[in-house]
Amino acid sequence: MQDVVLAMLAKEPAYGYDLRSRLRGALGPLGEAMNAGQIYVTLARLAKAGLVTSQRAEGLPDRPDRRVYALTSAGQQRVAVWLAEVSWPKPDLSEFHLKLVAAAAARLADPVALVDAQRRELLRRLRDTQRAALERSVDPVVGLLLEGVVLRLRADLEWLEACERMWTERDRPETEGEPMTEGSEGREGMPGGAA
Repeated sequence: MQDVVLAMLAKEPAYGYDLRSRLRGALGPLGEAMNAGQIYVTLARLAKAGLVTSQRAEGLPDRPDRRVYALTSAGQQRVAVWLAEVSWPKPDLSEFHLKLVAAAAARLADPVALVDAQRRELLRRLRDTQRAALERSVDPVVGLLLEGVVLRLRADLEWLEACERMWTERDRPETEGEPMTEGSEGREGMPGGAA
């Protein structure tokens, strides 16, 4: 969560409420379960670590003062490292999804290039796991685990293909004869009509 928040701040300084709204929007229905206070706890930790700064902004007469958060140079460096990272998340793919959304929104990196780098890493892991599974000396119980890892990697590679299709279509000026606009939704409520 911390890296996602930092990447979202790379676009421009923002209020905590705005960041929370952008995160919820990027996650769609999965964002509904996000605790409203989580963004503020994350921002406090990032400030304590010296990755963000905040300034008080005068509120409206009916609202208290708010804080505007911005990246420090250390925060900018951490975002760059995070975007270059090719580690693969555990069963929850939302972090990688948010990496793509944040990179595109702040124009930090090309989402298709991030997908491609991740695909290369997963293909390397798949190749290594398949080699290990083919070893004749592998215990059948270990072989079962390796088979599960292979199946998971194949499913993750299929998901990356879907990500690439969606981000490629999103970058095109027109999709199926209709202009693609910010926030437009296609089939099943997914941006660009991806399933």
